[in-house]
Amino acid sequence: MRRVSRIAVAGVATATLAVSVAACGNSSSESSSSSSSGGTAKGVALAYDVGGKGDQSFNDAATTGMEKAGKEFKTATTAVEPQDGESDADKVQRLEQLAKSGYNPVIGVGFAYAPAVKEAAAKYPKTTFGIIDDEQVKADNVADLVFHEEEASYLAGVTAAKTTKSNVVGFIGGVDVPLIHKFEAGFAQGVKDTKKGVTVKSQYLTETAAEGGFSSPDKGEAAAEGQIGAKADVVYAAAGLSGQGVIKAAAAHKVSAIGVDSDQYKQDALAKYKNSILTSAMKDVAGAVYNLAKSVHDGKPETGVVRASLSTGGVGLADSNPTFKNNAALQAALKKAEAGIKDGSIKVKTN
Repeated sequence: MRRVSRIAVAGVATATLAVSVAACGNSSSESSSSSSSGGTAKGVALAYDVGGKGDQSFNDAATTGMEKAGKEFKTATTAVEPQDGESDADKVQRLEQLAKSGYNPVIGVGFAYAPAVKEAAAKYPKTTFGIIDDEQVKADNVADLVFHEEEASYLAGVTAAKTTKSNVVGFIGGVDVPLIHKFEAGFAQGVKDTKKGVTVKSQYLTETAAEGGFSSPDKGEAAAEGQIGAKADVVYAAAGLSGQGVIKAAAAHKVSAIGVDSDQYKQDALAKYKNSILTSAMKDVAGAVYNLAKSVHDGKPETGVVRASLSTGGVGLADSNPTFKNNAALQAALKKAEAGIKDGSIKVKTN
């Protein structure tokens, strides 16, 4: 939903922000646009989740949305990297410094920011905060940006079932948490509904994010090696930066990988593996970030739960790989599955 109010933001020199956030994180990207009064700026700020910029997935998608907003609205943008072993208090400090510096909206990229967003939003009620992948923060100035990941994952399951020759496919989750359970549940259901007798091997890299489940390509590669060794010939990873290792292993063994969040077939850092990236289960994190920034720019900031689905175009599969796009039987199966999800005849599980 939207609540209409004009947000007044304190201007601040971008150089000042660069110095002040150093105590609570590293600023990974920054641009500025001066106001008519000279030397002051306001704009969009991201506080990255684990993995940071360059994950070719979740964080990079948020960056794309921020940069689009900055360019279109001619405002400053900044993004701050997480620190190893940081506490919720560190996250609070980061968000509060960004708000104090005049950035609006301030967006926590990932569910780990939920407690910090709740605390910071209470102290800065005139700043709009966003939290991606969490809907538990209830405040008049917070937008909970969430997705039906299970729907895109169901389509990934259909793809895996229609593609496998060994009748064994794999799912690798970064961290064993409810959000990633949604990916697994949708994927497994899509496989089961499409082709009987296909085994889904599931594995989580770590119990907690602090152990590196979303930020360790080596862990992803090792897990994929194990699943491929057990005859999996399609492997789907919902593991952030760790997914790069899964894709690397798939390419090495000439099997198929399904990426996540961004269209990983088109990512420069994964270009040498792209022929093994059959498709990616995408969620429009970039669009969510851009839309929140636009709502603030327009004076009608989004608040409450803002949920994207297959019906809204907020989740879906990438079709960049010609092998995927030109497979007529697969595309027919996907079209049928999409229609069923949209009309409610297919109820996709979340756990």
